[in-house]
Amino acid sequence: MLPFIRSDLAQFTAYKPHPSSHTAEPVATQFDRLDTNESPYDLPPELKEKLAWTYQQVIETNRYPDGGHEQLKDAIAEYVNESANLSSSRFTAANISVGNGSDELIRSLLIATCLRGEGSILVANPTFSMYGILAQTLGIGVVTVGRNETNFEINIEAAQAAISQTQNPPIRVVFVVHPNSPTANLLTAAELAWLRTLPEEILVVIDEAYFEFSQNTLVSELAQRPNWIILRTFSKAFRLAALRVGYCIAHPEAIAILEKVRLPYNLPSFSLAAALLALQNRQLLLSSILQTQNERDRLIAALAQYPTLQVAESAANFLYVRLRQSNSDTKNLTLQSLHQQLRSSGTLVRLLSEGLRITIGTTEENSRTLERLKAAMENYKF
Repeated sequence: MLPFIRSDLAQFTAYKPHPSSHTAEPVATQFDRLDTNESPYDLPPELKEKLAWTYQQVIETNRYPDGGHEQLKDAIAEYVNESANLSSSRFTAANISVGNGSDELIRSLLIATCLRGEGSILVANPTFSMYGILAQTLGIGVVTVGRNETNFEINIEAAQAAISQTQNPPIRVVFVVHPNSPTANLLTAAELAWLRTLPEEILVVIDEAYFEFSQNTLVSELAQRPNWIILRTFSKAFRLAALRVGYCIAHPEAIAILEKVRLPYNLPSFSLAAALLALQNRQLLLSSILQTQNERDRLIAALAQYPTLQVAESAANFLYVRLRQSNSDTKNLTLQSLHQQLRSSGTLVRLLSEGLRITIGTTEENSRTLERLKAAMENYKF
């Protein structure tokens, strides 16, 4: 360990991208890449042509980007109001902050709330790993609780006890995902009721990265809850994962703090142009949502035919698949073996400690995955 590096960083493991360019075995283009919750659909050629024209004719590469993001924030506010059936004036640019992916916004929120030993965070595992990773890299404590194994509801009793008992520093931020990743479930009525009871000194961050697939949002409650912040992204339904644009919706005072914390010129001009173009063409881009939902239902029905597999209902663009360990026939089947057999036959899925997360791909990708899964299961004579 280099002597000038914080000693605690040696204990941490860096986030491993999927696919990773640092592995000994690069991911080939012929793989069906169902491991990262991206959209399986690229931007239509006509939109790529518009972006190419913008890059050639409008963007001056010797100039810094629009550091205030005002045009994009206006467009995002319009979309947020529209998507929640709210009046066009409910949310404005003053309610929006834009980041280099949601990760930057998460980091900014942590800096604004918990640094200098002023707070720790609460997460319910399994969930999006970057909340804990980013907190730890900033020297912020992470308190974890579990979930109900059947419906993945947060252990509310344990969470409330953790908030009451954790002091010096106290829990300052609670992170939830709606729907959760990797389990794909929406927040339950009990979870929402609990979140509404949390005091104003606790920030509640509700990550709606998969809103477009669930069509379930809590933005209408923000006006009454200044301690709530909602995160969203252009990386999923809007097909812009390569360009790293995220945003949050919050009370103007919270947004003003985030604007103080974020790095200047944090989004390249090309990313800003792409996000604006995506919103201007949202009906075209979001028209693929129904296809993804139909394919999701098809995969759930197909996987349910295997008694060894336990497939959760999904409100997102991915599935969470576990093994029924009570079945003695699973003694020779492990998540690792199933993951490896799918990979060997051409499908990448995400291997987690207690399940596999499978992104919904195109119809062709999903059909190939089902055939490969069938072949893998036949190896165990189920």
